[in-house]
Amino acid sequence: MNYYISDLHFGHKNVLKFDNRPYFTLTEMKDDIIKRWNERVKKNDNVYILGDVFWYNDEAVEILEQLKGNLFLLKGNHDRINSEMEKYFVWVKDIAVVKDKSANGEEYHVVLSHFPIAHWQGQDHNPPYIHLYGHIHDGRDTRPFEQYGRMWEQATGKPFMAMNVGCMKDYMDYTPRTLDEIMSAWQKERILR
Repeated sequence: MNYYISDLHFGHKNVLKFDNRPYFTLTEMKDDIIKRWNERVKKNDNVYILGDVFWYNDEAVEILEQLKGNLFLLKGNHDRINSEMEKYFVWVKDIAVVKDKSANGEEYHVVLSHFPIAHWQGQDHNPPYIHLYGHIHDGRDTRPFEQYGRMWEQATGKPFMAMNVGCMKDYMDYTPRTLDEIMSAWQKERILR
């Protein structure tokens, strides 16, 4: 099983307020995210982390040792991965394309990046490649990208299949999610627009 998540920001005190996260302390956030992760992810599952895992590296190894699954990292702007941390990841990249299957067996190509991309590989294919990203939290940064996506859909008549997998998003709920779960949330958001 493949899972996706972004913007964990372990050790980042300001993110508690910035994202209005439901935690009083960084320890509470860390412990809850690790618990949710390990309740969900099995030993042989793949987890693609789309950046901004750690604010400071002090607790990185201690946290990485606790997380189940095969970990893949798409580096974010706050990730300063050293050689000791790198051992816990299958690979560390800036951008990647992976294959995933939906519950009904349909195969998808998924373009992974910490940063949102306006035009990604395979965007015009049928079915289109799906783009998962993080970086932009709920705020002024999200609106221009969402508006661009709507303009792209109007101009092309095709869906703009870009989804934010930041852990703070309601549909992520600080838990790694499958592509089916993310796509379901994306469909619901489109209906509400």
